[in-house]
Amino acid sequence: MEVFYYLVFGVMAAVVVALEMSKRNKDQNTSSSFNSFKNNYILVFSIMMAGDWLQGPYVYYLYSTYGFGKRDIGQLFIAGFGSSMLFGTIVGSLADKHGRKRACVTYCIVYILSCITKHSPQYRVLMVGRILGGIATSLLNSAFESWLIAEHNKRNFDQQWLSLTISNAVFFGNGLVAILSGLFGNLLVDIFFFGPVAPFDAASCFLAIGMVIILTTWSENFGDPSDSKDLMTQFKVAAIAIASGRVKVNIKNYEKIALLGAIQSLFEASMYTFVFLWTPALSPNNEEIPHGFVFATFMLASMLGSSLAARLMARSSLRVEKYMQIVFLVSAASLLLPITTSVLVTPSKVKEEGLSLTCSIQLLGFCVFEACIGIFSASIMKMRSQYIPEEARSTIMNFFRVPLNLFVCIVLYNVDALPITIMFGMCSIFVFVASILQWRLMVISENPSALLLPLRSYNLKE
Repeated sequence: MEVFYYLVFGVMAAVVVALEMSKRNKDQNTSSSFNSFKNNYILVFSIMMAGDWLQGPYVYYLYSTYGFGKRDIGQLFIAGFGSSMLFGTIVGSLADKHGRKRACVTYCIVYILSCITKHSPQYRVLMVGRILGGIATSLLNSAFESWLIAEHNKRNFDQQWLSLTISNAVFFGNGLVAILSGLFGNLLVDIFFFGPVAPFDAASCFLAIGMVIILTTWSENFGDPSDSKDLMTQFKVAAIAIASGRVKVNIKNYEKIALLGAIQSLFEASMYTFVFLWTPALSPNNEEIPHGFVFATFMLASMLGSSLAARLMARSSLRVEKYMQIVFLVSAASLLLPITTSVLVTPSKVKEEGLSLTCSIQLLGFCVFEACIGIFSASIMKMRSQYIPEEARSTIMNFFRVPLNLFVCIVLYNVDALPITIMFGMCSIFVFVASILQWRLMVISENPSALLLPLRSYNLKE
């Protein structure tokens, strides 16, 4: 492996360690009951993310070992994102009405069933598994966060402490656990030769352990406690909340939630598209690159970002809405690198032995983008806790995922038709638009008189 890979990984690892070593003890002014609550949630969330991260690197590989071609595999991936798009709002609504703890347990069961289907080489069985996986993804991205925020408020913990739980959960769940899961999966497949289905079996074990902890240590909380509201009524509640912007401080601003949803959809659509683009960008002539090591490097960059986010959110004088504008602009610039390098540096048409200058620059830019993802992951959770009403939190969060899942499905369907530079440019434009919307969100948050239309009042209990 080239020295450049080790150098990038080593420098970022040193920075992350330095940041964590220099971090002040944020728990010193918190209560012991909060620390127990925080540590329990981080443990559960990390186990859940381990069950998810173990599967990611081996889904495509497993399907290919079963003899499926690129077209069939693409359809399986589209089924997963399509399932998340179609069923996400339904499971989110059920979580709000019937309980977030119950929804988290359901996530474990559904994902375990999805893992079991990976033992079958039959296309239909694998398609069922992808549909179940899409449902599980919707629950993972809404139910756990909804439970955390509701439980935090129910126990009357300081609101500033919520940022501490969020930043630590992202640091461990989306950073350290991702790296360890990748290494563990590599150990099972390449060292012990258990086969590509082994990571899915390991994921099932982690999910089962996490489910036991949830059942024995978590209490139940709800979005809308009214048993009389059916599924369509829940959707109406969520739609009214998005239209009215009703938040906990009773500022009825129709723009805020809609802006937040658009920001999240634009950035995450670019983020998921990047997952499919970085490999061909770094190996334009099918060069051999250490995918696992590059993935670990990206996750380390994400850890660095989440560590920075913890410091940014801890500063009460600095608003999340303000610094996220800069984060989005930096992200947009980093996604433009494949285009700028192709213009400034003549791309080679010959397969090279080592990493070219163009690819080296792009790798550094991609690490910057991953660091921005780490900041975004923690910061968007903070903003959702401020703006999304408790009555329909899970439902609204899954509404936000509908456009991004639709976009990813379209990209997957046309992945061979569009040049890679066009797709990177499209992603960069999306993130740039997100920065503009973030500025607008900051303006109306600081100055309610800046609303585009008069305020409207809604009663979500009606």
